[in-house]
Amino acid sequence: MNTSTPERKYIAFFGVRNAGKSSLVNAVTGQTLSIVSDIKGTTTDPVYKTMELLPIGPVMIIDTPGIDDAGALGSLRAARARETLRRTDIAVLVVSAAEGLQDADRDLIRLFHEKEIPFLVAINKIDLAAPGAEFPEEYARVSALTGDGVWALKERIGALALTVGGKRRSLLVEDLVDPDDLVVLVTPIDESAPKGRLILPQQMVLRAVLDRDAIPVVTKETTYARTLQSLSRPPRLVITDSQAFGQINTETPREIPLTSFSILMARYKGLLDEAVYGAGLLDDLADGDRILMAEGCTHHRQCNDLGTVKLPNMIRKYTGKDPEFSFTSGRSFPEDLSSYRLIIHCGGCMLNEQEMQSRAGEARDAGVPMTNYGIVLAKLNGILDRSIEML
Repeated sequence: MNTSTPERKYIAFFGVRNAGKSSLVNAVTGQTLSIVSDIKGTTTDPVYKTMELLPIGPVMIIDTPGIDDAGALGSLRAARARETLRRTDIAVLVVSAAEGLQDADRDLIRLFHEKEIPFLVAINKIDLAAPGAEFPEEYARVSALTGDGVWALKERIGALALTVGGKRRSLLVEDLVDPDDLVVLVTPIDESAPKGRLILPQQMVLRAVLDRDAIPVVTKETTYARTLQSLSRPPRLVITDSQAFGQINTETPREIPLTSFSILMARYKGLLDEAVYGAGLLDDLADGDRILMAEGCTHHRQCNDLGTVKLPNMIRKYTGKDPEFSFTSGRSFPEDLSSYRLIIHCGGCMLNEQEMQSRAGEARDAGVPMTNYGIVLAKLNGILDRSIEML
């Protein structure tokens, strides 16, 4: 299985227009990833490229628009660059040796510190530096044109990546099961399931169970009861799609632990405790309270979509109230969260840990609790305590 996009380290190149970000990205990747031009503002949107970068391993390289882009459209491009900070594990600030550090560069450095993003500064176009020009010793000196210093820059990026590794607060499921344990995975195959494959959280959990040398048993909700009856011994754990919680809870003996893929994702992203707290707010909702339904991916929405239809209707029925729902998807996430009473996020399988932590941090700063789909579905089905007791 290839490393999924959210599990890669995200390395983003920032800087003002014509600092040579795109040229340096091309030099680092050894590919023509970005269009290069002497015209300012050639990069109009963040450009993403998956690759292997030794000694880090699988990474996502991001080339961003100039942070100083001008005009109405330029401001939108610069905003896109700043928004990229949410998912950046390591930042590379590219500065032209001919121009030196600009005010926009200093603003970026301040943001790196504020968001606790590890970074390094690369002085590009060092071949064009004025005679006697001096730069701080810790800045890397490179020339994307000649290739000078590029290898050393990659080594420094790799060393920085290794020092910030291991941030993961929790494992996915590996610490919950032992070798030879039976683990039942309930994966409904309905109109919302992708054709020919399992969704990413199901793939991740299946792989984690296999890595633990436990024994996964994959079944649909329609065959779950028969699957349990056919097993020679009780499973150590049952993990279900959250939408099947009600049925699977009924059909699972109380002594067998039960949770969901989405709840495991909240745990994996380090957000389980606050997600449980956020779900408790459902008991205190009032008419007109604003709820943000946020998804990390974009997909074709069907008439009975979970995030936009099912969950809002279930919440109205559970609370007896009529809150106001707003919806975002993909990389879109509001900068101002202050008007919301609650944020209900998907499992975040398509977002890296940095972005999920960033979104959660912005919610905390705004004083808005954030929970997730699986936790909410467990709450609405009256089985939240059971679904997290093993975690």
